[in-house]
Amino acid sequence: MPKASHSTDNRTGRFGPLLLIPALLVGCATTGHSPDQTPPPVTVPESFSQTGDLTAPGRWWRAFDDNALEQLIQDALGQNLDLRAAYERLRQSRAVLERESASLYPNLSGNASAETRRSDTASADSETVTLGLSSEYEVDLWGRIDAQVDAQQFQVRASRADYQTAALSLAGELTNTWFQLLEQRAQLDLAHDQLETNRNVLSLIRRQFAGGQANSADVLRQQQLVESSRERILTVESRIGVLRHQLSVLLGEAPLDETLPDGRSLPTAGPLPDTGIPSELVQRRPDIQQRYNALKAADAELGAAMANRWPRLTLTASVTTRENSVNDLFDNWTAGLAGNLVAPLIDAGQRDAEVARTRSVRQQRLYEFGQSILIAFQEVEDALIQERKQRRRIKSQSQQLKLADATYDQRRSQYVNGVVDYIDVLTALQDRQELRRTLLSARRQLLDYRIALYRALAGPLASAPSDGETPNDTTD
Repeated sequence: MPKASHSTDNRTGRFGPLLLIPALLVGCATTGHSPDQTPPPVTVPESFSQTGDLTAPGRWWRAFDDNALEQLIQDALGQNLDLRAAYERLRQSRAVLERESASLYPNLSGNASAETRRSDTASADSETVTLGLSSEYEVDLWGRIDAQVDAQQFQVRASRADYQTAALSLAGELTNTWFQLLEQRAQLDLAHDQLETNRNVLSLIRRQFAGGQANSADVLRQQQLVESSRERILTVESRIGVLRHQLSVLLGEAPLDETLPDGRSLPTAGPLPDTGIPSELVQRRPDIQQRYNALKAADAELGAAMANRWPRLTLTASVTTRENSVNDLFDNWTAGLAGNLVAPLIDAGQRDAEVARTRSVRQQRLYEFGQSILIAFQEVEDALIQERKQRRRIKSQSQQLKLADATYDQRRSQYVNGVVDYIDVLTALQDRQELRRTLLSARRQLLDYRIALYRALAGPLASAPSDGETPNDTTD
C-alpha cells in the first residue's frame, strides 16, 4: 500500500485539534467593515436660491448648440494627456484591488529538484528527484484582509470619480477657451471696424483743418486715436494666438498654428436650467463622490488596523514525492498540514498608534467630504448670482451704448456746424467704441457664468472605462 494513505491519515489526526481553532475563533470575527451611508457633516439646504425649468443635458455644452464645440470636446476627451493620466491612475487602482483581493484565497506553489552524487565507488553513486506542491492561507479571523480589500474597492471608486471630475474640468476649460477665442475674433473684427471709423474721422478733421475750421491739435488727437486702434489690433491678435495654443494643448497636440474651426459669433446663454435640489447634487457630483469614497476607504482601513491587533492564524499544506528513480517518483507521497497562530504580545504601542492614526485620517476625510459639499453649494450659488447680476449689467451697458451712439451723432453734427469743439466729439467717439468692446466682453462673461453653473450642477460625463476600453467613451 502506498505511503500516501498512512502519512496523510497520521498527519490529519495529529493536526485535527488544531483545525478546530478557526471554527472556534470565526464566531468572534468581525465582518463587513464597509461603513454605512455616512450622513454629510454639514446642513444641506432644501433648495437653491434660484432655479429654471429646462433640464440641462448630460453633455451640458450641447445647450449652446455649437457643432464646432461638440467636435472639439469629443476630440479632447480622447486625446487630452491629463485625462489619459487620470485614466492610468484608475487602472493602477484597479490593479492594486486585484492584488489585495488575492490575499483572500490560498496560494499554491510548485517545486522540483534533482540531485546527483558521485563517489569513487560506483555503488555509492545516488540520484534523488523531488516534486512537491505547497499552499499557504491566512484565515481572516477578524476581517482584517476583507477590510483591506474593502478599502481598496473604495479607492477604485474614488479614482473613478477623479477620472470623471477630470473629464468635467476638461470640458469646462475647453468650452471657456473656445468662447474666449470666439470673443477675441469678434473683438478683432470690431477693432478693424473702429480703425476704419477713426480713419474716416481723421479725414474729416483734416478737411476741417484745411478749411480753417479745426486746429492742428484736433488732427493730432485723432491721429493718436488711429494709432491706438492699430495697437489694439496687435493686442487682440496676440491674444488669439495664445488662445489657439491653449486649445491645441487641451486637444493633446503641440501648440502650433494648426487649423481650428472658424467662428466669430458667441452663442446665447439661453434660459436658466433647473438646478434641482441640493441633496441630489451631493449624490451626483463626482468630486463629492470622490471625497465620500475616500472617507469610506479610511473607515475600512481603520477596521483593518483594529483587527491587526488580534492573533493571526496561517494554515500551510504540502504534498511531496521523493525517490531515487524517476520511474518510482509517483509511488510514494508525503502530505503535511500545519497551522501557525501568532499573537502580538508586546509591540511598544505600535498597533495602537496605527489605530489612532487611521482614526484621525478617517476624521480628516469626513471633514474634507463636508467641505467639498459646501464648496459645491457655493459654486452653484455664486454662478446664479453672477449670472443674474451680469444680465443686468448687459442690459445697462446696452442702454449706455444707445445713449453713446446718440451722443456721438449729435456731437459730430454740432462740430461740423461749429457749435462744439472737437474734444467733445473725440470723447463721445471713445466712449462709444469702449462700450462696444465692453459689451462684447460682458456677453462672453455671461457665458462663463453659465458654464460655471453647468459644471457646478453636472454629474459625471461618462462611466469610467474598464481595462482595455478607450478612455473617451462618454455617455449622456
